[in-house]
Amino acid sequence: MKNLALLALACVLAACGQKADLTPAKGASLPPAPYGTEVQPSSADLLAVDPQAAPDRSVELRTRSEERQDDPFDLPPE
Repeated sequence: MKNLALLALACVLAACGQKADLTPAKGASLPPAPYGTEVQPSSADLLAVDPQAAPDRSVELRTRSEERQDDPFDLPPE
C-alpha cells in the first residue's frame, strides 16, 4: 500500500509542468542573433515551430469507403 502511494505521488509530481517562461541557465546566454538581423530573438521565438517543420494538412480525409479505381501499373509479379 505504501509503495502504491509513493508511486502515485511520483506520477503526480512528474505530471506537473513548469508554467514559467524559459530562461538560460546561470552563466549561459541565448545563442547569437542570426546573420543579417539586428534583433536578438527571445526564448519564445526560438521555441516557435516554423511552418515547414509542422505544415498544415492539405489532404482531405475520406469520410466513407469508396471503390478503388483500376490502376494500370498494379501488375502481378513476373
